[in-house]
Amino acid sequence: MSARIAHPAFASKVMSAEDAAALIPPGASIGFSGFTGSGYPKEIPGALAKRIKAAHERGEEFTIKAFTGASTAPELDGVLADTGGMAFRTPYQSDPHLRAKINDGTTNYCDIHLSHLQKLINMGFFGKMDFAVIEATAITEHGEIIPSSSVGNNRTYLDIAEKVIIEVNSWQADDLYGLHDIYYGMDIKPRREPIPISSPGDIIGRPTFKVDPSKVVAIVETDDPDRNTPFKPLDDDSRAIAAHLLDFFDMEVKAGRMPPTLWPLQSGVGNIANAVLAGLMDAPYEHMTSYTEVIQDGMVQLIDAGKIDVASATAFSLSPDMAHHMNDHARDYHGKIILRPQDVSNHPEVIRRQFVIATNGMIEADIYGNVNSTHIMGTKMMNGVGGSGDFARNAGYSIFVSPSLAKGGDISAIVPMVSHTDHTEHDVMVIITEQGLADLRGLAPRQRVNVVIDNCAHPDYREALHEYYDRALKVSQGRGIHTPHDLGQAFSWHQRFLETGSMKEFKA
Repeated sequence: MSARIAHPAFASKVMSAEDAAALIPPGASIGFSGFTGSGYPKEIPGALAKRIKAAHERGEEFTIKAFTGASTAPELDGVLADTGGMAFRTPYQSDPHLRAKINDGTTNYCDIHLSHLQKLINMGFFGKMDFAVIEATAITEHGEIIPSSSVGNNRTYLDIAEKVIIEVNSWQADDLYGLHDIYYGMDIKPRREPIPISSPGDIIGRPTFKVDPSKVVAIVETDDPDRNTPFKPLDDDSRAIAAHLLDFFDMEVKAGRMPPTLWPLQSGVGNIANAVLAGLMDAPYEHMTSYTEVIQDGMVQLIDAGKIDVASATAFSLSPDMAHHMNDHARDYHGKIILRPQDVSNHPEVIRRQFVIATNGMIEADIYGNVNSTHIMGTKMMNGVGGSGDFARNAGYSIFVSPSLAKGGDISAIVPMVSHTDHTEHDVMVIITEQGLADLRGLAPRQRVNVVIDNCAHPDYREALHEYYDRALKVSQGRGIHTPHDLGQAFSWHQRFLETGSMKEFKA
């Protein structure tokens, strides 16, 4: 393991996770590595959680503020949330224990676009960053940090934090070295130079992080795997959604609005996204590219099949089997996979320049095309907006997908008015469910209604949605009918679910 720490000054700072965690005081703001279960510190969060619990048992207050790249894993978000001592968390999260603490008010959660966080931190908006706790694959003889399976906000945390703790993880493959492109041109200043990326394969930075050795107070050695979860087997809904999207691509290519190679692909994380990637395996498109947030199994398989030439992201999000495959064959992906800081992978400027095709999940959409991707019934946080806003607002194509039903049919994904708005009608071009596809481009609000209801809503809810719209038209007469709503009934579907457990039997 010592071969992974080639710099003598860093090797002299090796200690246990418990000793390293003991350096972190109550009230600390900590920038953790980690993005979608990849590249997060495995040992120090658990050791810190034990300290927090022990302090609470003694009747002492001990809280921290936690910053990450995005979601992490139970060994970080879960164990720290369980202590009740995570007073603040940003940006994206998906841990059920942390979600519970957010929704009961224990943890103040700031939901931020992933491309915005680096800027706010560098501007000092969140105050000083006390510690960076970063996982690395290795430390070079020159004291440079070789990133592991995610990049996220690590560059920013290493630069800004007053003290740095590094977990050097021997489970991460040595051959990950060379997959990363760490760009250092993101200073907050007027008239900043453009980010020089015009295609997903452009290399504009360096393969390692820089760090001031004087700030490094501890090195912890680990060999723990990333917490990767298998993807669910593709179901009929996922296949149907993927088929509708591929039909849409066919239409756009035939119309001359997309090239035969498609524009660079972006897809959110999850089963539907993986189904779309699986569908592309048999599609006629060759020499595709991707400019996205995460590399999933389906994207690696498309690279292996020669369908995708290069994929750019900020992290892996792989099943356990694919994670082992990547560790065994990482060198084969040099030049084919590029991992960047998330303020580059998600930067609006670069997304817009490349005319990215953005495909993201949603919780619900309303009949006018507004999308809620974060809140259940308007008040309960699910995961967060993540990077969906970065891409939806700036992509060449902004597409949102979801099954039309949830909770066994008690929830409709198409509703009269979304209970929380993350993506307005101005940023939503296409909505897809297993029922069909609604192309909303160029349509006024009232023109969108039938397209959304008839193509995307489940048959169990279509009649009630049409009834709502007809009533909204009548109620709005004389007050303006650009976007008709019966405000007294707009959220009655959500209210009914909260009272009865189902949106069904909506009464006109």
